[in-house]
Amino acid sequence: MEQEKEINAKERYTGTVLKTTLQGALVNIGTDKPAFIHISQAVKDGDPRAQVNSIEEVLKVGQKVDFWVKRVRKDRIELTMKEPLALEWREIKPGMTVKGKVVRLETFGAFVEIGAERPGLIHISELSHSYVRTPGEVVREGDEVEAQVLEVNRRKKQIKLSIKALQELPQNLQVQHKQAEAVQEEAPKEPDLTAMEIAMRQAMEKAESAEKDEKKKSRKNKEASSEQEELLSRTLENKVGQES
Repeated sequence: MEQEKEINAKERYTGTVLKTTLQGALVNIGTDKPAFIHISQAVKDGDPRAQVNSIEEVLKVGQKVDFWVKRVRKDRIELTMKEPLALEWREIKPGMTVKGKVVRLETFGAFVEIGAERPGLIHISELSHSYVRTPGEVVREGDEVEAQVLEVNRRKKQIKLSIKALQELPQNLQVQHKQAEAVQEEAPKEPDLTAMEIAMRQAMEKAESAEKDEKKKSRKNKEASSEQEELLSRTLENKVGQES
């Protein structure tokens, strides 16, 4: 007996409508499992946003239509007439390499269509290892590019990409980086402290803090005393003036 072909989400099939109901339609796509499309997944006049009030506005019994597999369950296959995204949010991960087309240039970078819900953004600083004044120096609208995913924010619907992350660092920049690393390695480092030295340092810091607090308290007391003396002096002066 020939084994049935495995059915996967996003696969495209041409199916024949067998029956329509209030909820949707039963479709034959050549599998043993029944295939069903819910009315919410039907597309009217090629517009996924158009409201469908009855499945018969879109599908008729005996009609052949292209469908995509939305989900595969144990007892049935759920279909859709809405072409699925090449990349769902859950599939986009930092570090993965994607291919796409530049669809818009801005002063701060380039937007690339990668088959997700939103285009990804290559910031101008991620276009090249070299200094870039404008994105148009590196890419143009319509260019096919390959980039690495840096960050994904599903809540904000943002995908940050980088072209330079997939490029080898130029020789002159490699030398500069090595020189910088060498300088950092040669720079004197603070030696590790022993437990006794750490305890002594903490005690000194505590003593210094206590001394500062004592000085601050003494200064406040002096200021308060000075104010009291000045008040007493004024009171005496007023009293003497009244008696004379």
